Amino acid sequence: MHIHILGICGTFMGGLAALAAESGHRVTGCDAGVYPPMSDQLGALGIQLIEGFGADQLALSPDLYVIGNVVSRSHLSDGTPKFPLMEAILDAGAPYTSGPQWLAEHVLQGRHVVAIAGTHGKTTTTAMTAWILECAGLQPGFLIGGVPLNFQVSARLGRTSSDPTGGTDPAAPFVIEADEYDTAFFDKRSKFVHYRPRTAVLNNLEFDHADIFDNLAAIERQFHHLVRTVPGTGPHGSGRVIVNGLEESLTRVLHAGCWSEVRSFGATVSDYMALGEPACFQVHCQGQHVGIVEWALTGTHNQLNALAAIAAAHHLGVAPEVSTRALGSFENVKRRMELCGIVSKADGGIAVYDDFAHHPTAIRTTLDGLRRKLGAGPRILAVFEPRSNTMKLGAMKAQLPWSLESADLAFCQRAGLDWDPGEALAGLGATAQVADSINELVQRVVAAARGGDHIVCMSNGGFGGIHQKLLQALASQP
Repeated sequence: MHIHILGICGTFMGGLAALAAESGHRVTGCDAGVYPPMSDQLGALGIQLIEGFGADQLALSPDLYVIGNVVSRSHLSDGTPKFPLMEAILDAGAPYTSGPQWLAEHVLQGRHVVAIAGTHGKTTTTAMTAWILECAGLQPGFLIGGVPLNFQVSARLGRTSSDPTGGTDPAAPFVIEADEYDTAFFDKRSKFVHYRPRTAVLNNLEFDHADIFDNLAAIERQFHHLVRTVPGTGPHGSGRVIVNGLEESLTRVLHAGCWSEVRSFGATVSDYMALGEPACFQVHCQGQHVGIVEWALTGTHNQLNALAAIAAAHHLGVAPEVSTRALGSFENVKRRMELCGIVSKADGGIAVYDDFAHHPTAIRTTLDGLRRKLGAGPRILAVFEPRSNTMKLGAMKAQLPWSLESADLAFCQRAGLDWDPGEALAGLGATAQVADSINELVQRVVAAARGGDHIVCMSNGGFGGIHQKLLQALASQP
């Protein structure tokens, strides 16, 4: 069929587009303000992108419109619809559905779904799990909210059945990043309730998405809805919930009711445990040493992500020994502490990184991991943009000084905020600076930088191309 995707350049909808194209459908889509890596991936697939949400796209007459959760019924200040195409679809009575529902009906049906949920680490853990299964020869399908360097694509169908009726071999699992954000303007359930996983990973859980959730209890309720969809013991095998034993919020979720096998990781007494530094650590499974993970990733958060991925793969029959070896060749995901470049200076190189950190906890764990790797000597310059809906609302502003403790200097972009980051960061004194534009931010960072520094740019958006601007400006300095 021909499907037209509204909001196609979001990481989830872009991955869905890739799966639809691989399945043989004709795919077109529209969005506004596109940026890599998803725009690059869609272009490589030959998928036609239309800028904006104009009602004239109704003339495409697709068989189905797939609606991303960026689309709403809201109006602009002059009273015109913000998404005229959606209004035209509704007025014409044209067929439409949500992305998660389309995925559940056309891709996930009949497969062993591994759903990776959590406030942090979903993308990385999903990529780890897919890579482990790939190394084990299972040729999994996956949809990941980023581009794993091992695969260079964010989504693929994986090994499908040779069944001439078009069935999918249930032995070919599908690993999906399971987001708690709502599905669409017409379906306010969390995306992950559509996925019906047999293996569900609950990696961590804290307050986020202040634009749609009132408090932590509201998010816990959604996570429990996910737990309710995991099978118990049946003819096709047992469903399993894999939970971070360090999280009190997840303990509350399971205490609300669980009908599946439960395996834990992370805590002192857990089914899956790590011993040693994050760069090289032993893995123990139910008290037995099963292997060593030695890799380039940093931070205890990635150590926990690894345990979650090992546990998920174990439920699919992959021995932890195989998983630990596979993780040794794991290359992480684009925009997760991705090194953009190093500018040579007389007193040492200045490294610039791109990281997706969009929540105070994510900022802190990212910077803590780098500090742990570098030691006390080199300086860390944190450059961040409060761009997520939660950060824009200022719901997390009080946690910002705590999140930046491992940085020597912090630089924040003020544009687009209704609250003052300068006031929020006042406790950091002269180590924090605020700028009104990207260009001013670049000037401030370049003026402060010196040889040997590590500059970490953190945003869940394109950040105005600040990474390349910094590299160019630093290179032009004597």
